Amino acid sequence: MSQHTPPTILVIMGVSGSGKSTLAGVLAGRLGWALQEGDDLHPAANVAKMEAGIPLTDDDRLPWLALIREWIVARQDRGESGIVTCSALRRSYRDILVRPGVEFVHLAGTRHDLAERLGRRLGHFMPASLLDSQLETLEPLGADESGFVVDAALPVQEAAAQVLGWLDAHGVPTHA
Repeated sequence: MSQHTPPTILVIMGVSGSGKSTLAGVLAGRLGWALQEGDDLHPAANVAKMEAGIPLTDDDRLPWLALIREWIVARQDRGESGIVTCSALRRSYRDILVRPGVEFVHLAGTRHDLAERLGRRLGHFMPASLLDSQLETLEPLGADESGFVVDAALPVQEAAAQVLGWLDAHGVPTHA
């Protein structure tokens, strides 16, 4: 990779239940890139709040977003591409993560479909009761942001094919 082309980092974003982890896992497997589950970087206090059904504040999210940015910077500094999951609901949150080589993949879905998926999910700290607060917080990608939207209702293999096609069409290097 040339000095002028930073490694690619895909930020798989969207509200809880949109399928971020599933899509990220498929893409990491196909591309051979490292994968960081953003939820694993939440401090214990954040997890406790979410488990209790209490929405996170910006103050709660900022240290978490800083850890995700540190992961992105460390990967790129080593010359390695990667994938990280992160709700990245607001433009201001994405602004913390953005840098050359970062591409946002927004998994977007209807409230009905997302609630149904959350209802089937087992073993996750994020309760379905927080879906509405996440949807209220969500700011879609702006036209000037680097990335694109994928329908969360698509089968995961089809969603992954769309991401890979977008990367190819935009000349984004897909080697590790």
